[in-house]
Amino acid sequence: MPEGVVRKHARERTVKSKDSIIRVGIIGCGKIALGKHMAGLARIPGVEITAFQSRTKAKALTAAQEFGSKGAKVYDKYSELLADPQVDVVHICTSNESHADLSIAALEAGKHVMCEKPMALNAAEAERMVETAERNGKYLSVSYQNRFRKDAQHLKKLCKDGVLGHIYFAKAHALRRRFIPTWGDFLNKEKQGGGALIDIGTHALDLTLWLMDNYEPKLVVGKTYNYFGRKENIPMRMTPESSKEYDIDDSGFAFIEMKNGASIILESSWALNTLDFAEAQTTLCGTRAGADMKNGLRINGVSQDALYETHIDAQEEIDPFADSAPGRREMEAWINAVREGTQPVVQARQALAVARILDAIYTSSETGQPVLFPESSAERTAAGDS
Repeated sequence: MPEGVVRKHARERTVKSKDSIIRVGIIGCGKIALGKHMAGLARIPGVEITAFQSRTKAKALTAAQEFGSKGAKVYDKYSELLADPQVDVVHICTSNESHADLSIAALEAGKHVMCEKPMALNAAEAERMVETAERNGKYLSVSYQNRFRKDAQHLKKLCKDGVLGHIYFAKAHALRRRFIPTWGDFLNKEKQGGGALIDIGTHALDLTLWLMDNYEPKLVVGKTYNYFGRKENIPMRMTPESSKEYDIDDSGFAFIEMKNGASIILESSWALNTLDFAEAQTTLCGTRAGADMKNGLRINGVSQDALYETHIDAQEEIDPFADSAPGRREMEAWINAVREGTQPVVQARQALAVARILDAIYTSSETGQPVLFPESSAERTAAGDS
């Protein structure tokens, strides 16, 4: 991007941050929008939720009555909301298949965007979102609220302080023993883009990459499974109304090699016959110490030639559909970034890295082949100079 454009964008963000009131528009007024986004935003001084739009207008009206500022508007079409000059920030809380188009439209309209996870149906859509945000000089973030749990925040500090040393191996955990979401669009491949991998695997992968501060994959080998969506296995599933078959993954697993040589194993499943289940957790292994999130936060290592294990009581339950402390912290950090003109905690290119890896896992499973990521132009230049 030319230097003049960068300066122009920085200037736009600074001007916006001087406005003491941040006005938010909500597109999609379902459970997650009400429970996490609006509930969190409503607690922040200087934030007004001024515009609402949803596929079901009754939901938008209900949301406006509960969380709307004085004179809040309910729009029939999202384009009308985006045309509202009073709206500074837009939260996209719709189903997955509309994330990219709505985010791009909002960014083109000059709004900062917070989009629900996953970022998009695939990496190509996610790349379009990032390009649009950068071209328009607007912030784009993705709602990965697990970064804001106490255990994750504490572990992030340990990683930044070098307590674990160089983290060269990790596991991203997203395993349920029995919990297949049978409501809404969760089992609709066209609307969701996938199953367990894109639904809950995305959280575990984001958490792991963020803690490692490592976003450059080199190679991915992946395999997805659909066993409980088959008619003969339906009794294994959660609820009587889930008797319909589905064609998406209820499990997905991957080996990821990063460009710096680190390795990550991702395990995700809605329903796995295991007692070792854990969701939105990570295990990190470094040259100085290791960490996991089993029953709180555990750090293990060697001190004065003796093995040690430290337990830190930082466990914090989180319901993504309800008002919770991590969700509130996420909204506060996001609004502060917009107000102060600083990078959001969840940056668009970080979320793009997650989308690219998920895409590669699905591709590897379909083709039976590993997926190699291309070298960047800087890497190609360095290779030519060596």
